[in-house]
Amino acid sequence: MAKKRVLVKFSGEALAGEAGHGIDTQILNYISQEIKSLVDADIEVGIVIGGGNIIRGVTAAKDGIIKRTSADYMGMLATVINAVAMQEACEHAGLDARLQTAIKMEQIAEPYINRRAVRHLEKGRVVIFGAGTGNPFFTTDTAATLRAIEIGAEVIIKATKVDGVYDRDPVKFSDAVKLPEITYEEALSEHIKVMDDTSIALAKDNNLPIIVCDMNKKGNILEIINGNLENCSIVKNKGKK
Repeated sequence: MAKKRVLVKFSGEALAGEAGHGIDTQILNYISQEIKSLVDADIEVGIVIGGGNIIRGVTAAKDGIIKRTSADYMGMLATVINAVAMQEACEHAGLDARLQTAIKMEQIAEPYINRRAVRHLEKGRVVIFGAGTGNPFFTTDTAATLRAIEIGAEVIIKATKVDGVYDRDPVKFSDAVKLPEITYEEALSEHIKVMDDTSIALAKDNNLPIIVCDMNKKGNILEIINGNLENCSIVKNKGKK
């Protein structure tokens, strides 16, 4: 199952650490070292990061004071803040990194151009995609799936705080059962929140496997890419390798 090009999706909350908000630079450093291990293994890496450690569009719009479209744009800007931090961390780790955003902000990042992103990857650069899809009402899960398909990634890895997909929340339910492998159809029909439904459907239509794993287990992402699937769950078409 060795992969040459992957896209890794991190939640914004992952950057917050124990504080629960903002950016923990030690977490940033840890993630950048994990990404470096992939690059050192000649794997081309794209990254998408959420913005939930700063603001979530849905939450900001819940009482109606802020319109949903404006709230979602605020969320996109939050992802850019995280992406800038991730670019800095990657460069601090000795990596060559590029940030591209779906909303133009030339003083901060390149605009997202697919051909340029692919060329960066081919040259061994880490490409970080910010500002979601550039459209309100779409999550960063959907943005990650879209970018993974566009750049020709062979798999999308959702790096979380749990070691895979469960039939219900393992934090709340001690008897939750881990599902090492499920199909897109099962994830959608049984409302198993691997990612949001739009992103799962998009992955299904393009036969893009989704792997869910624990980002806090050092070396886990590289092990998974190299074929060790013990500490993760995979969502894919039935019968596909």
